[in-house]
Amino acid sequence: MDIRIGIANSPRELNFESSQSPAEIEAIVSDALTNGGTHVSLKDDKGKQYLVPVASLSYVEIGSEESRRVGFVA
Repeated sequence: MDIRIGIANSPRELNFESSQSPAEIEAIVSDALTNGGTHVSLKDDKGKQYLVPVASLSYVEIGSEESRRVGFVA
């Protein structure tokens, strides 16, 4: 699953692949936003952990679970 996080006052976004389900990621982000959390913690496929302050979140884009296609489609 492809995750993209926009960070306020930063020209770049955080982009990584995660094995977590879309519902799980949505629950983590919405829980941090509604319950006054200070950060969002997500893990990628390789075991790295990303901590993003809630105050810096501009957007969180959760990609589809569809695998990427390789090659040209006619």
